[in-house]
Amino acid sequence: MYHEDLLERQDPGVLVGDYLGIPINDAARYRADAWDADIVSELEHQCIPHAAPYAMRGPNLLKISALDDPITGRTVAFVMDGTYLGPRTIWMDNRPHPGVFAAHTWAGFSTGVWQGDTLRIDTSHIKASYLRRNGVAFSDQAKLTEFVDLHDKYLTLTSVVEDPVYLTEPLVRSESWVWNAYQGFARIAGYGECLPQPELPMAHGAIPHHLPGTNTVLQQFSESYGIPFEATRGGAETIYPEYQKKLKQMTIPRPATFERKFAREHETPDTASRQKK
Repeated sequence: MYHEDLLERQDPGVLVGDYLGIPINDAARYRADAWDADIVSELEHQCIPHAAPYAMRGPNLLKISALDDPITGRTVAFVMDGTYLGPRTIWMDNRPHPGVFAAHTWAGFSTGVWQGDTLRIDTSHIKASYLRRNGVAFSDQAKLTEFVDLHDKYLTLTSVVEDPVYLTEPLVRSESWVWNAYQGFARIAGYGECLPQPELPMAHGAIPHHLPGTNTVLQQFSESYGIPFEATRGGAETIYPEYQKKLKQMTIPRPATFERKFAREHETPDTASRQKK
């Protein structure tokens, strides 16, 4: 149901500098400020899938299958597929998570347990990646906890990301799906078939980035939507209703999106003709 957080979940994604509602610390903020969108055109980055904390929010045609023991009939695991992460296994046989030196993967290592009618999924050993596709990142020490609930034909997944490196408190988000009996299954973006190729002319060894204080597009989100720049910088306090009191003490910029819309709606034929020239 992509109307939930639409800009974040589909292309082109949220704007650079939009850290609203993310409990990031200064280290995460500096890292996000240094991010340049051209990095995804680097050969080494083109075929990186969405990691587990983001994959369920991205575009997907979700399919959940059960792996049953052929002797006992018990469910050994659930497999979630249809995301740009590829198949993700949720082990249901009480096996322990691997040790601290075990390999980290984009999917991580997931175990599940039923808590009443809710499936709880605990995931560790995830490769460092992004929480939001504008440079907001999580580290390889992050832990992901998910709660899956089915109400009639609606499935809701509530996720909790905890990261001692970049987050000051847990990040809680949710997504919903509606059952479609006629949906054909296909992996997103031909997962597993990606072949990197040059996309942008860059010097050999160049790494797109912004040094501290040089990112000139960070203000665009604030200016486009009429949000105080201080508020766009994120942090735990921007999550809670009490932050509205602080907003009232800030200067609210006039949103550029409104100005453009107003100009289009009130332009005369003569004005439109001059602009085209």
